[in-house]
Amino acid sequence: RASAADGAAARLETMRQDPDRLSFEITARDGAARCGVLRTAHGEVHTPAFIPLATTGAVRGLSAREVEELGYRLILGNTFHLFLRPGPQALAERGGLHRFMGWERAIIPDAGGFQVFSLAHGSVADEIKGRRGNVAGHGSILEIAEEGVRFRSYLDGSEHFMGPEESMATQAAIGSDIALAFDECTPFHVDYDYTARSTERTHRWLDRCVRWHERHGPRRQALFGIVQGGIHPELRRASAERVSAAQVDGLAIGGTLGEDKPQMYEVLDFTLPHLPEVAPKHLLGIGEPDDLIAGIGRGIDIFDCAVPTRLGRHGMALAPLPGERYRLNVRSRALAADDGPLVEGCPCEACNRHSRAYLHYLSRAEELTAVRLLTLHNLVYLERLVAGARAAIAAGAFAAYGEALAAGRPPWDAVPTAAAGG
Repeated sequence: RASAADGAAARLETMRQDPDRLSFEITARDGAARCGVLRTAHGEVHTPAFIPLATTGAVRGLSAREVEELGYRLILGNTFHLFLRPGPQALAERGGLHRFMGWERAIIPDAGGFQVFSLAHGSVADEIKGRRGNVAGHGSILEIAEEGVRFRSYLDGSEHFMGPEESMATQAAIGSDIALAFDECTPFHVDYDYTARSTERTHRWLDRCVRWHERHGPRRQALFGIVQGGIHPELRRASAERVSAAQVDGLAIGGTLGEDKPQMYEVLDFTLPHLPEVAPKHLLGIGEPDDLIAGIGRGIDIFDCAVPTRLGRHGMALAPLPGERYRLNVRSRALAADDGPLVEGCPCEACNRHSRAYLHYLSRAEELTAVRLLTLHNLVYLERLVAGARAAIAAGAFAAYGEALAAGRPPWDAVPTAAAGG
């Protein structure tokens, strides 16, 4: 009888393996956690990796060069937003997003499925707060059907259509190194039957994405399929096996992962065993410090999240404060006369050149400089966190690294000495 590992190997054979598009090499392991090198048309990405959001073609407040200088080699654009503005034709005429924004490293775009979720069911914040649907004046879904989605633009109310082919064509115009298959991201509050129907439709949309990509996709662009299924083990397993059997180059885990962190980890635990072990895996929309460690420890390679830029806009800095969700409220009056660094030992500009008191003053005054400095800091913090994870995995010390972070050590002080020295 074939083992689970044999089954995973058999599924991997059906995935596309084209090193001209993408290759993934696992270079070190420590339990389920692993280091790897993702080779794309625009260079190598060392994993595990956190990738910043460049939703509209820019990481909020920073230039492309600054993002690269922070150590990032992969960013995430957004097909939905770039489809509406500046539009695929304008992007294609300007040589794609790389040339348009001056970014010479790799790009992966969100396919637009999450925006389908947001327009149809409200944002993640709406879901958590029990709100349904959209806020007045924003875009809205007119129809989610087999062909795709008709919706009104959040920019001007104009009507548009996006289906699998339109998503793929937009990602081709973007010129991304990796494309994501178009999907519907179902929220936590919908029932089992809706989730099952939505997941089945996502699989049919995947088939259309694969067909379009094989015929029309850029020669060196890879394609990742997205595993859906909500919080239901049997739906997640079926989706994992179905997506792994498609002609894709890598895998992403999307959709709702539950109402809290324990349930999210449970969903990952019953999903990951059904994915080919050696395939690159991207966990969509997750990037809190503790979630990065939990995901890396389960064998996930790539993460993206709006946390570092969103927190910067709201006067919050990432810090080794596990009891405060790793957040320091820079606008707190307790920092008004604090002349110490934002986070001791952090190599970023905000921590090296400015005091907590100054950053508190800037943020309270709504100065754009505060947003920029806090965003720089938050991105450095997460880059150092995943870099530390890579070093710890290579040294066989990942568990100790995670424990040190959970105990309140900053990433640059949490790597065991032998790992840091290596």
